[in-house]
Amino acid sequence: MESEIEHVLQSPAEIRVSRSDKTVELFYEFYAQTRVGAKFLCVVVKYPPDDAFVVTAYLTDQLKAGETIWPKK
Repeated sequence: MESEIEHVLQSPAEIRVSRSDKTVELFYEFYAQTRVGAKFLCVVVKYPPDDAFVVTAYLTDQLKAGETIWPKK
């Protein structure tokens, strides 16, 4: 799902701040069909000072707890 990672980073359905590390944001998009069924793709991005990088990406059944920063409510 490499191309989907880029899509999630450019146009996520939701972004949440990690509860355990305030410099980490979780980008989510729902996919109805994956190899393991309907799942959210979560792309984890760390924002240290003056930088940013993808830590990991994984499929999950539910979104992690944390403050939602996108879309703004």
